[in-house]
Amino acid sequence: MDYRAIAKDVISTLLTVAIIIGVGIAITGTWPFMVAVQSGSMEPHLHIGDVVILVSPSKTRIVTWVEGKQEDYKMFGDYGDVIVYYPNGDKRITPIIHRVIAWVNKGDRIPILDHRTGKLVLSNVIAQSSGYITQGDHNSFPDQLAELNGKRIQPVQDSWIVGVAKFRIPYVGYFRLILQRI
Repeated sequence: MDYRAIAKDVISTLLTVAIIIGVGIAITGTWPFMVAVQSGSMEPHLHIGDVVILVSPSKTRIVTWVEGKQEDYKMFGDYGDVIVYYPNGDKRITPIIHRVIAWVNKGDRIPILDHRTGKLVLSNVIAQSSGYITQGDHNSFPDQLAELNGKRIQPVQDSWIVGVAKFRIPYVGYFRLILQRI
């Protein structure tokens, strides 16, 4: 067995991976800069297994659904941007990928996007802090009306955002999702 050839192959492979990661971080400004969609909450625009390429929020403006509708700005089939964020800033929890619906200030009522009518309606729930309201394209209510681990998900703070989704590679992430379940 030629150990030198094996070592050379391993080193060149690791170097190639390091270069790809380094270039990816340099271009996007975030890590991870690619995520696989794990649920159907963003259908019909993002599907389970799609790989989504992210850009740091410091490199782009986050456009809400409300602003996108006013400016005719769409991303992934609907108004506004899609972000990946850690709910309540907890990095031990799997990040969520959902559309940014609106910005609320502390004390505002949390809006709900009615996908059937394409209009916002106000809930009776008051925002406990200022931040972004997010909602899956397939979900009937925003994340901030849900609980996770016994705590209501709060409006998203800038520091909780991993990245802003800019494009997708359909179904390439299935392999990663299968490996994750093993």
